[in-house]
Amino acid sequence: MFSSGHRFWFDHLSEAENRQLFDNWGSKYNHGHNYVLDVTVAGEVSPDTGMIVNIKDVDAVLKSRLMPQFAQKSINDEIPHFEKRTPSIENLLTYLWDEINEATLPSEVTLTQIKLEEFPSFYGEYDGMKTTITRTYEFAAAHRLHVPSLSDERNLELFGKCNNPAGHGHNYLLEVTVSGKLDEATGMICSINAVDEAVNREVVDRYDHKNFNCDLPEFDGKATTSEMIAQTIFQRLVNTVPATLERIRLHETSRSLFEVCKIS
Repeated sequence: MFSSGHRFWFDHLSEAENRQLFDNWGSKYNHGHNYVLDVTVAGEVSPDTGMIVNIKDVDAVLKSRLMPQFAQKSINDEIPHFEKRTPSIENLLTYLWDEINEATLPSEVTLTQIKLEEFPSFYGEYDGMKTTITRTYEFAAAHRLHVPSLSDERNLELFGKCNNPAGHGHNYLLEVTVSGKLDEATGMICSINAVDEAVNREVVDRYDHKNFNCDLPEFDGKATTSEMIAQTIFQRLVNTVPATLERIRLHETSRSLFEVCKIS
């Protein structure tokens, strides 16, 4: 974890040009984040230690190479790499990846993925080839698990108390992950505001405080399982978000997660 400040603003551009590039994120003044960086490495388990690597050795690389650069620093002003580049999460990911590799991880492991969370509802991931960004949304909705073509007895057997005729509700958490080519000017895959607009229009505003069985025609005659809901959300977003939709993850409860991914 580290706290840093940054801004989306080019001094050589006018205020109107900066606003056009960065939407409401554009400001000549810094704002800050409590970043959370997850680093994933892979390797063979040593028969001597029972470990892939001593995690202290990985920590030492991160703390010695990254923390002095980022902790309590202004990214635009104090890291030369970002003097002429935006400190977008996409640009930060590739920079962090290179810094970790150049710092030389223990020889027995390979860096496979990093994840950088800017704030709880927005994070990015990078595996050395593909960059993705993920935005998180919430909505509350009700449903009854019931297959109309099956008997009441069979439905009760399948779904138990979730077959209650009065239904029940969830506070759903939706993660939407997109990828794409980085814009040279912004250093971003796409505008997060544009992603928000698409997801709110197609999913959040449509589903929030609704009953899947009664209020939404796309579920007529279908069992409103989270698998079906997740598939429907993916289908609604795949051609509407302003980038390539990689996956959606639908959290029904803290214990139940449903994922739909793009077919490679």
